[in-house]
Amino acid sequence: MPPLQPVLKKIGWALLAVSLLGFIDAAYLSAKFYLGETPTCFLLKGCDVVTTSSYSSVAGVPIALFGALFYLAVFVLSLAFLDRRAPKLLKWIGAISVPGFLFTLYLVYLQFFVLHALCIYCMFSALTSTTVFVLALIGMRLLRRTQVNAV
Repeated sequence: MPPLQPVLKKIGWALLAVSLLGFIDAAYLSAKFYLGETPTCFLLKGCDVVTTSSYSSVAGVPIALFGALFYLAVFVLSLAFLDRRAPKLLKWIGAISVPGFLFTLYLVYLQFFVLHALCIYCMFSALTSTTVFVLALIGMRLLRRTQVNAV
């Protein structure tokens, strides 16, 4: 296996760290949903409105659980990318980050313009999913540049 470029290695580690933080956040929100509790809100005062709204679940499954699965997938793929150094794994992260980012934009829109309430945990998840998206884009661009230079 060829060694990873230092920048790609840093991106892999950053994806690993960010996805772990996102997973913890989404798992916390999922647990609160199933316990029938609202998360303790600080800084922003809308967690109860957002996490109990009709938009917080689909068919009884909390949106946060889908987020936790997304972050878990990114974590596992990042770990595999760092271990196997296979460019296709970073491309897979990029592929799943696009719908994750688009759904994040929709959820942020709902908080600002429909619910008129912000949840700090939800906004943190928006930050982490956006960071995953940006890191994946940068990584894929670097991969493309590396492949072009190798020819």
